[in-house]
Order: sequence, then C-alpha cells, then structure tokens
Amino acid sequence: MASLTSSLSFSALSQCSDKKAVVPSSRSLASNSDWFRIRAGFSCHYVGFRASNSSSRMVVHCMSSTAEAPPTVADTKLNFLKAYKRPIPSVYNTVLQELLVQHHLMKYKRTFRYDPVFALGFVTVYDQLMDGYPSDEDRAAIFQSYIKALNEEPEQYRIDSQKLEEWARAQNASSLIEFSSKEGEVEGTLKDISERASHGNFSYSRFFAVGLFRILELANATEPTILEKAKELLKEYVEREKKKREERTESKANEAITKCLGDYEYAGQ
Repeated sequence: MASLTSSLSFSALSQCSDKKAVVPSSRSLASNSDWFRIRAGFSCHYVGFRASNSSSRMVVHCMSSTAEAPPTVADTKLNFLKAYKRPIPSVYNTVLQELLVQHHLMKYKRTFRYDPVFALGFVTVYDQLMDGYPSDEDRAAIFQSYIKALNEEPEQYRIDSQKLEEWARAQNASSLIEFSSKEGEVEGTLKDISERASHGNFSYSRFFAVGLFRILELANATEPTILEKAKELLKEYVEREKKKREERTESKANEAITKCLGDYEYAGQ
C-alpha cells in the first residue's frame, strides 16, 4: 500500500459582518468628483455617485459575507506559545515550530479533511521526534498545546491513531489489501478516503503518507509484490465505485424522464 501514497486515485491511498459603512451625503461629495470608492470592513465593493445640476444619484453595490478568513501561520504559532508557556529546549523547539508551520499549511488547504490515517501519521512523527524528551508530562502537555493551537482535538488524534494501530496489528498482507470488500469502522474510513481521492477531493500530505507506511509496518505488509497488488485492488475499487455512481445517475435520469413523459401525457388527456 506504500505506492498508494504516490498515486491517489487511490492511487492515493497509495493533495456583511456587523460593521456598517458610513456614506457621506451627496451634498458634501458633489463638489469633489462624479465617482468615488468607499472601502469598508465588510465586502463593500464600491459606491457609485453621479451628480448633475438638478439632482444627484447614489448607487451602492455591497456584498456581505459571513465566511471568516482562516488564521495565519503567525496566529497558530501564537496560539501554541499562549497554550504552552514553559521553555522548550532549542533542539526540540526548532523542529516543533517547523512542524507546526507545515501542519498549519496542510490543515488550511482547501481540500483538506481530517481522517485517522492523517492523525496516525502525525502522532507517529510527533512521538518519534519527542522520544527522549526530559519529561513525559511535558511531552504530553506540548502535544495538547500543539493540536489545540490548530483548533483541533488532541484526544481525537490519540484515540483515532490507537484504533488504527490496533486494527493494523490484526491484519496481514492479504487481509489488508482486501479492505474494500469488508465492513467495519476502519474499512469505512479507508473507503471514504478512496472515494474522495477518486473525485479529486483529497489533500495528500506527508503525514498521510507516514500514516499509511505505519499501517503497512504494523501489518507486516511491506513486500514490493504486496504493495503492487494493493495498488491494483485499490484502483479496481475506485473504478467499481465510479461505475456504480454513473449507473445510479443514469437510473435517476431515466426515472425523471419517465415521470415527465407521464405528466405530459396526463396533461394532454
């Protein structure tokens, strides 16, 4: 399944607010210009004003949006510093800060969606990075602060990673690559990832890749022949699901046409 990470069709299991604009009166603007722009804190694009000797007209084009811009990298780093105020040895802190920046960029990518494989990848990297840290208690506290700085739940990362590890340990090379034909929580997660990848709605990342390799490692399924077979099975699964969707779409279209024809015939009676 390692080549899963490089192909991601699953060739990839294998990338107005509350503010108000204050508009000056036409009298005070008429003497200055015929057209002007007003910039406001909410998406107010422009205000057009045309003056004449007899009358004046003001046209406001405004578009409000409640969508909030994602936090910046600086915001995330500041959140971390506020959450964990104790000094961190420079040999760890430098790498942690770089890791946090990369994680931020992954999370706020448009196509990103959290999944247990991603969580397992990050937890694996973090635990290896912090192995040997002077205090186990501090290591756990840093983990909490790090994940919360990204507005996510530390417990979810740990719980999902543990479930995935336990599942992988119970697999072997054969059972692992046959996940698409089985039912279960983890199998459902892998199918969902495959489905999203087939639609191009998947964000491949290094953490995801590490998570996949960790699954393979725990299942003792790292032989090249197994990996190639896994890739083929995943490709077949994606194609099969795509065909099912097309058949469902065609069926619905036929039903709609039949209903329309029936309504037409009824109306003509």
